Amino acid sequence: MSGGSLRAARDGAKVAIIAKTEQPHPKLEGTIYSAAEEIRAAGGEALPIAGDVRDEQRVLAAVEQVVDQLGGIDICVNNASAIDLSSVESVQMKRYDLMQDINTRGTFVLTKACLPHLKLAANPHVLTLSPPLNLNPAWFGRSLAYAIAKYGMSLCTLGFAEEFKEYGIAANSLWPRTTIATAAVRNLLGGEESMRRSRDPRIVADAAHAIFTRPSKKCTGRFFIDDEVLAEEGITDLSSYGGVEGELQTDLFLD
Repeated sequence: MSGGSLRAARDGAKVAIIAKTEQPHPKLEGTIYSAAEEIRAAGGEALPIAGDVRDEQRVLAAVEQVVDQLGGIDICVNNASAIDLSSVESVQMKRYDLMQDINTRGTFVLTKACLPHLKLAANPHVLTLSPPLNLNPAWFGRSLAYAIAKYGMSLCTLGFAEEFKEYGIAANSLWPRTTIATAAVRNLLGGEESMRRSRDPRIVADAAHAIFTRPSKKCTGRFFIDDEVLAEEGITDLSSYGGVEGELQTDLFLD
C-alpha cells in the first residue's frame, strides 16, 4: 500500500511501515527504507520497522514503537498478503499455512494490537485490502487456499466493524475493480500483458484516502470497490490511472 502512504504523506501524515523487506527482492521492487524515503520526499514523516506480521511479539513491539515515536495510531492498514493460486490438488500445505498466517491471522493480530490506541484517536479507521464476500463457487473452485485466506481478511472486516462500533472505530475493506499494476500481477497473473490491462496503484491510494477522511462513526462495515469510492467523491474519469480502456482485466473475486 505504498501508494496510499504517499497519498497520506502529501497531507503531512506520519506513516509507519511494518514489513519484512529490508533487502531488495529480485522480483519485488523496493524495501521498507526506500518506501520511507519516498514518504519523506512527499512531505510526510516515516518510520520503517522491520517486522513479521506472523510474529505476535514483533507486532506488539512495533505498535509500541509507533506510539512512542509518532504519538499514537489513527489508522491501521492491513495490506500484507501472500498469494498462491494453486488448486487444492497442487497447493503445498506450507504455502497454505503461509497465506493463512500472513493474510487472515496477520490482519487479526495487527488490528488487535492497534485497538487500544485506535480507541483514543479522533477519527479511527481500520482498512483491509480484501474482497467483498462474494460466495460464487467459481472463485473457490479455482484457488481455494488463496480464497480462504483473503476471505478470512474480509470476515475480519465484518467482525471488527460490529465489535468496534461502540468505540466509533471504522472497519472497512477495499478492493480494486481491475488488476493493479504491481510486481505480483507481473509475476503471477500474466506478465507485461497483464500490466497493460491493469490500473496504476494510485487509484487504490486515492480511494483509501477518501475512506480515511470520512467520519469513522458513519462509515463502517463496508466492502468498497476503488472506482465506486471515487464515484461517490465525484470522480468518474479514471483515464489518469492508466490501463487500456476496453481491455482492463477485472480483479479476482469480482463477477
